[in-house]
Amino acid sequence: MRPLSPDEDALVRALPRLMYALPRAIDADMVREQRLPLIEWTALMRLSEAPQGRMRMGELALACELSLSGLTRIATVLQKQGLIERVRSDDDARGWNAVITDAGLARLERAWPSNLASLRRHLLDHLDGIDVAGLARAIQNVAQSD
Repeated sequence: MRPLSPDEDALVRALPRLMYALPRAIDADMVREQRLPLIEWTALMRLSEAPQGRMRMGELALACELSLSGLTRIATVLQKQGLIERVRSDDDARGWNAVITDAGLARLERAWPSNLASLRRHLLDHLDGIDVAGLARAIQNVAQSD
């Protein structure tokens, strides 16, 4: 077995720090600037991208990388704020869909500049000279290999 090169070792050691630090930094910015935690932003963003702005609760949980119970807590907060609605599934009366409201879309639009600025400041501005498309493909390949 071939040992890690110094560059490979540095990458392997940096990734866990990135996976921990990046979401925390973006979340802190979003809470400070928008009073909207990153996980709530993520749920609204995923819903906004879904057909008719709706997703099954289980699908939304997967898209947000949350357990169903974790998403249920987030959905309750968003619903109380009028940013989403939960409605029975037309396909399966036992299932529930989350549906983004007009207020949810407007909230997402207001928060977007803060999210973008945070992403640039904490990640993208550090990638000058790097093949970003190639990096994105490599990360996707790693994520899909499990």
